[in-house]
Amino acid sequence: MGLLLSMVLAAASATQPACGPDVLGTSRTLTLKREGAAWGKAQHAALPTLAPGEVVLTFDDGPRPESTPVILKALADQCVQASFFMNGEPLKQHAALARQVRDAGHTVGMHGYRHEHFSPLQPTAQIADLDAIVATYRAALGVEPAAYRFPFLEETPTLMKALAERSITVMSVDAGAEDWLPDQTPQMLADKLLGELAKSGGGVVLLHDVQDQTARAMPFLLEALKAKGYQVVHLRWE
Repeated sequence: MGLLLSMVLAAASATQPACGPDVLGTSRTLTLKREGAAWGKAQHAALPTLAPGEVVLTFDDGPRPESTPVILKALADQCVQASFFMNGEPLKQHAALARQVRDAGHTVGMHGYRHEHFSPLQPTAQIADLDAIVATYRAALGVEPAAYRFPFLEETPTLMKALAERSITVMSVDAGAEDWLPDQTPQMLADKLLGELAKSGGGVVLLHDVQDQTARAMPFLLEALKAKGYQVVHLRWE
C-alpha cells in the first residue's frame, strides 16, 4: 500500500510544472475582503494595492469543455493563477469542470446566469437571475460566492444594490484583447492586449475561456506578458 501511494504521488508530481525561473509564474496573491466593493478602471477605481506592471488575469463565460481545459493547461505550464467568472448555465451543466478550475488553485466568480442584457429587464427579473447564479454556484462549489462581473459590463442600479447588500464584490476590467472578435491570430491578440496594458499600466485583464482562439493563443500570450516584464497577481477573497 505504501509503495502504491508513493507511485501515485510520484506520477502526480511528474505532471506538475517545475515553476522555475523560466516561467511567468504568479508573483503574489492579493486577498480582498468579502464586501460590496467595485473595482476596475473601466467603470470604477483601480484595484487597491495593484502596482504598475502588475496584472490580474480573468476569464469570462465558461466553463466550456472544449476550451477551458486548454487554458488551464497553458496556465499550469507557466505556473499562473487566474480568476474565472462563470455563467450559471454552463456552470450547472459542467459543474465538475468548474471544480477542476477551483481545484487547480484558481478563483471562481459569477458572471450572471444567462448572460443577459439587464437594463431592459424588470428589477424582479434581474434579481431572479442573480438568485439563480448564486444557487448554482453554491450547488457546484459548495461555498458562498464573493465576486461578480456583469455580462457585457452592463451594470444596473438594481443589481449593484443587491450585490452590495450581499457583500459581493463587483469586478470590472482595466484592459482586454477583444478576443470575442472572430479570426484573430495569437499575434493579433497579443498586440491588442499589450497595447491596452501599455495605456493602463497593468490591471485587471479580460479574456474569455469559451473562445477557441483564446485557448490556442494562451501560451503565446503568457510568453508575451513575460517578455514585457508584467507580473501576475492572483486575486482571492477571504
